[in-house]
Amino acid sequence: MGHKAGFVSIVGKPNAGKSTLMNQLVGERLSIITSKAQTTRHRIMGIINEEDYQIVYSDTPGVIKPKYELHSSMMQFVKSSLEDADVLLVVTDIEEKFDEEDVLKMIRHLEIPVIWLINKVDLKAQEEIQEKIEFWKEKLEGMKVKGIVPVSALHNFNLQAVLESLKEELPEHPPFFSKDEITDKSSRFFASEIIREKIFLNYEQEVPYATEVVIQEFKDEKDIIRVYADILVERQSQKGIIIGKQGQMLKKVGTEARKDMEAFFGKKIFLQQFVKVEPDWRRKKTKLSRLGYTQ
Repeated sequence: MGHKAGFVSIVGKPNAGKSTLMNQLVGERLSIITSKAQTTRHRIMGIINEEDYQIVYSDTPGVIKPKYELHSSMMQFVKSSLEDADVLLVVTDIEEKFDEEDVLKMIRHLEIPVIWLINKVDLKAQEEIQEKIEFWKEKLEGMKVKGIVPVSALHNFNLQAVLESLKEELPEHPPFFSKDEITDKSSRFFASEIIREKIFLNYEQEVPYATEVVIQEFKDEKDIIRVYADILVERQSQKGIIIGKQGQMLKKVGTEARKDMEAFFGKKIFLQQFVKVEPDWRRKKTKLSRLGYTQ
């Protein structure tokens, strides 16, 4: 048996737990996680390397109906990950009210093997889990579904079984990435995502969704990494909310982000943040393109 390698796309609705699943499968905290929907905006690859196989996972934004140009770009990331996938992991939430029509519409035509995951099963009794498995068996008839697996990404339940199923479906192929790589994203990307996660955790309503983080400078020096970040918002009033009274909220975000960056990069971090108003950045293609939301 030769070396196996393949791309595994992870798709699902917002809040299904895709990012937690990806981080558990890769063994690294690559995708930011909050309880708010639409936290993931990009396609993030996480790479698992073993002697006889390489799995390239893609965590993707949750499948939504686009309201802004930003949402359209996010859905393009989902589509591109489906185009080069060898295997598909669909993550559904045990709490979902069987509303996966948009996900099904997106994947129904695919010819690749699908492993259907029912996540967060730690929240329900066995009877309800079995009920949900039977529902999906019926619903997915005619599709290339290799298995319906109840999992708890948070508690690592049944993820070994998922890995074994994936390995069976991987094509024989030399590695796509060098064996020491764990992701396709840069250090700057992860610095911006860590700050963005803290914004999602510390602010309410529309503010986190109207915010983007741009790393203007990332200086990796001998004993310290110096990070200079712009936090973009759409309106002046949002700028005031991000900064907070006497700068307290911005300081809190900075402190929390710095701690996580130090853990992630394994080095002391100096972080400086600036809040800037960029009107309607979510709606304008040229601005989105400049911010990296292009294929």
